[in-house]
Amino acid sequence: LLPAAIMVSKIMKAGRVVVVLSGRYAGRKAFIVKNYDKSGSDESSGKSGQDKRNYSHSLVVGVDRYPRKITRSMGKKRAAKKTKLKPFIKIMNHNHVLPTRYVVDTTFDSKS
Repeated sequence: LLPAAIMVSKIMKAGRVVVVLSGRYAGRKAFIVKNYDKSGSDESSGKSGQDKRNYSHSLVVGVDRYPRKITRSMGKKRAAKKTKLKPFIKIMNHNHVLPTRYVVDTTFDSKS
């Protein structure tokens, strides 16, 4: 058997859909854009020691406010207001997210 930290890092990869468990965005769906291991270094870019977090964490992006239902009786202004989507972006500890079996298969440029 593998240690728990290695198992989590294998599951928590870019594109994995997660559910946020605690904090302001608890219960919201999100997906991992970039994963960071416990050492606080990023192997791909060669940067080490820049991140002060000494725990496994991920950069996640999700939906804070979903679009609401629209009926025919609503005016254009009200319908436009209800269709707005509010995203969030946050660095979260792996203990505060629940990975699902789903994976989003798109690539993201984290520099932009």
